[in-house]
Amino acid sequence: MKKLEKFIAIGLAAVMCMGVTACGSNTASSEGSAAAPAASAEAAAPASTESAGDSAAAADGKVYNVGICQLVQHEALDAATKGFKDVLTEEFGDNVKFDEQNAAGDSATCATITNTFASNGVDLILANATPALQAASAATADIPILGTSITEYGVALGIDNFDGVTGKNISGTSDLAPLDQQAAMFKELLPDAEKIGILYCSAEANSVYQAETVKAKLEEEGCDVSIYTFADSNDVAQVTQTACDENDALYIPTDNTAASCTEAINNVALPSKTPIIAGEEGIVAGCGIATLSISYYELGRTTGEMAVKVLKGEAKVEEMPIEYYANPIKKYNPSICKELGITIPDGYEAIQ
Repeated sequence: MKKLEKFIAIGLAAVMCMGVTACGSNTASSEGSAAAPAASAEAAAPASTESAGDSAAAADGKVYNVGICQLVQHEALDAATKGFKDVLTEEFGDNVKFDEQNAAGDSATCATITNTFASNGVDLILANATPALQAASAATADIPILGTSITEYGVALGIDNFDGVTGKNISGTSDLAPLDQQAAMFKELLPDAEKIGILYCSAEANSVYQAETVKAKLEEEGCDVSIYTFADSNDVAQVTQTACDENDALYIPTDNTAASCTEAINNVALPSKTPIIAGEEGIVAGCGIATLSISYYELGRTTGEMAVKVLKGEAKVEEMPIEYYANPIKKYNPSICKELGITIPDGYEAIQ
């Protein structure tokens, strides 16, 4: 409050002395080990810093402090964070400050980061990925929390019979693409694959949810499905080798640990000629053949638009329904498909 009063006083003094209104303080970002911007063309789109919201924020002197906790650095999460920040910067300009922190894949670090945000009294927390959301939920019941890159909020937050609204200080966006359609891609692209392994990190609740759903769909199609889990990045290669040895193809859900270890997975799967269908584009770009995926940058922008409404008092976070990406796209990895001799039918977009 003292900072706000000081800011207003400075602004009034400037008006009296110079006849013009000064803008607010420069945007600050405490990056730490923060994620780099996504390499995709859409994530690289330039953001405007001029808007009516910017002028309004400058006029009333309000500075918004937003804490960002991202679980780990990889292309999908990076793109979601960038989309979120772009929207808030377009709306508020220099009157929004980001404290952006990356937990390097560690859930305990997520807790440390979000507890610090709560102690500092930030105006809003962005929780990028499920462990970040769970940590933020434990850290504060008062500060508005928006999640992004979350597959299923009911699972993540332990809400039974989840109806799309949490009823507490949490809302956000989901990265869930239609899992039945992802499962159907095996019959479309790999009709001879009878034994399919599902590979994911056992510590990620949303990966468990996706794996169980896809397993059921594949079994309905007559496939023999086995589950393979790794505890963290240290045993990814070993578990992947076992899965490749025992199956015709693999499925990897939108798993953050797998997404950060695609090189290790590809170093095993490609030599063994084991094709991988995955839940999101970043994993496919690193080690897979195809996906039915979403734009994480646009998902982040949607989350940013929700944040603007919350910060401006136009919506209550506890009443905001979870939002989903409307138009997932079929995409494929040309280089890995060529290496494995897989022909992709029409209707798929090449990953650049």
